[in-house]
Amino acid sequence: MKAAILREFKAPLAIEEVPPPKLDANEVLLEVEACGVCHSDLHVADGDWPQIVPITKRPLILGHEIVGRVVEKGHAVETLQVGDRVGVPWVHWTCGECELCREGNENLCANQKITGVTVDGGYAEFVKAPASHALKIPEGLSSAAAAPLFCAGVTVYRALQHAKIKAGQQVAIFGVGGLGHLAVQIAKELGAIVTAIDISDEKLAHAKSVGASVTLNIVSANVVKELRRTGGVHVALVTSAARAAYDAALPCVRPTGMLLVVGLPSESLCFPPILMAATEVRIQASSVGTREDLRKVLEMAAAGKLHCQVTARPLAQANDVLAELRAGSVAGRIVLTPR
Repeated sequence: MKAAILREFKAPLAIEEVPPPKLDANEVLLEVEACGVCHSDLHVADGDWPQIVPITKRPLILGHEIVGRVVEKGHAVETLQVGDRVGVPWVHWTCGECELCREGNENLCANQKITGVTVDGGYAEFVKAPASHALKIPEGLSSAAAAPLFCAGVTVYRALQHAKIKAGQQVAIFGVGGLGHLAVQIAKELGAIVTAIDISDEKLAHAKSVGASVTLNIVSANVVKELRRTGGVHVALVTSAARAAYDAALPCVRPTGMLLVVGLPSESLCFPPILMAATEVRIQASSVGTREDLRKVLEMAAAGKLHCQVTARPLAQANDVLAELRAGSVAGRIVLTPR
């Protein structure tokens, strides 16, 4: 099969022919129809997340927003059939036995396997996955539109659920690219009044079209002043991987409000303790999502309440797409297709 292989950090992916994966009894083999290109893939490829480098498999096939058709299944698989269309997320497998799994936080399972990090992912013609963690795609939702929901969609969904947003509250989304444009829609569905912040007028225009009430270009507008004019926002969600986005977001949060950490810069974040104490701002991180979170996101999309701006590109252009993502020139999400 054809695959894009990471052999060394910071080196271009090699488009090669490799043997298709062999199945264990509880796994299925998928013929990939679409695989989203996530900013996390850049961090993995560049080796700039120190916590991830030691567990990164090499050689590695990247990609953790995967949708494909089951073409083969292990002899113990009963929940899926050949021909089923399913998705595979970042959380490839969880043990189901540890305390976090039992508490309903399987996305934090210490024993988990990670798609496109510890096991091969979807920048390929075929990928294998545990049948227990491959979720069926609703009819009427295209593979290209569904793929980004398996990371971008579920990540912002879980983060906003953590915030317990009430109707009429003010929510600011910092960065309205692949994750952010989905966050705008989910926040609006929760009843929030949404402000979208970015450096791209094109992305801001799209955010407006999918539900943002206000858009601010951080280059030309004093975002802190504008958002503090009405007392600050109840929730600021940062999807950008730029530390500067966090520096701008925290002062925009009203007292007792919440800063949601979703975008993951490679460098550490630093917040003034006096500002945090003076306003009792809460800082809440969120890590992808559980299978139950994913089911709810897929239901939203199937019901027409969540639409991903998506562009399909052939697998052979994987390095070009990563370069565009690194340059910040990608609107919405790009998915790779085998042909």
